[in-house]
Amino acid sequence: MAPSNLSHRQTHNLLLISKLLNLRDTASPLTLLLDSLEQPATPLLKEYIRRATISKAHVTYIAFESLNPPQGVDAFIPARGKKPADIAKEVSSVHHAASSSPSRQGRLIIIDSINPLIHSRRTDAQFHLSTFLSSFLMPQSPSIPKVESSLVVTFHQDVPSPPSSSPYSPSPFSILTYLATTVIRLHSFSHILTQKAARDRSLAAPFFGLEEEQDGVLIGKVDKHTGNGSAEGVVLEMEHRRKSGRGVLEWYYLPPASQYPPSQLKEIVTLLDDHPLYRPAEEPDTGAGEEEPESTFELRLTDKQRRDREGVVLPYFDAQKGDGPGEGGRILYDMGEEDDFDEEEDEI
Repeated sequence: MAPSNLSHRQTHNLLLISKLLNLRDTASPLTLLLDSLEQPATPLLKEYIRRATISKAHVTYIAFESLNPPQGVDAFIPARGKKPADIAKEVSSVHHAASSSPSRQGRLIIIDSINPLIHSRRTDAQFHLSTFLSSFLMPQSPSIPKVESSLVVTFHQDVPSPPSSSPYSPSPFSILTYLATTVIRLHSFSHILTQKAARDRSLAAPFFGLEEEQDGVLIGKVDKHTGNGSAEGVVLEMEHRRKSGRGVLEWYYLPPASQYPPSQLKEIVTLLDDHPLYRPAEEPDTGAGEEEPESTFELRLTDKQRRDREGVVLPYFDAQKGDGPGEGGRILYDMGEEDDFDEEEDEI
């Protein structure tokens, strides 16, 4: 890839992740976070809440797993064991009360885990996941003014899904990936570094956690590549789908929250390729100018040797001077003493 194209891609993708995390212009109405035991989505959810607080957006946290509201949340709705219709009504009432506050700009709705709702036996047979999610983005009552809303849903990849009631209906995971405008897979930065180190040595990349398929292993070993814990952080594998249908794929690095203040306005997310631990530092150029390759032969020519080489007339130049038809392209060859001429073979 040309340097100009590479620089354009880096700049564009950095602006894109900043736009998505800051909820600007409703770039992604539905964002799906795919986490695992190896790397939970908690750090990224906290980053969403931090940025929403700075931009004065109303944050609604629908908790299926969390017991206490995270810091910066405006409305905390416990949803464990409740029916989807009841959850939608509570969210609608919260938004109706928040619409009277003119200081709030935008709305962020977070579902900490969609798995309990999908697997719950309390869910009605007429429940439609797409209808349930769209109810948060569209106002339920005409009296509620329409506000730009963004929905962030977390899906645990390690939780086994129950068999579908109908073999012809898609799975809930397929529906979520189809509806989502942005899909973000979270990876442990330490594991990504370990896998890259193996690939650089032309070895098979190791597996971690449940992928190891070993009895009793749920979470893989985390290596601190350096003593100061600089291998901490989260790797984001993002797939964003534009309105035109074209997708954008990129890998990012989100540093731990301890490395920046809560009121940080400057963008902290960087491209994974730009991280010094992922991309080794280039060796400085110690040579002054271009160096000739080392060889036992003398590759340089003197001025006299260059003039003599240019003065040599090659044989095919004389062959192209024929005047009559068929004369052009003759091969002129003078036999020497070392040539073995066979008269019988020439006659044949």
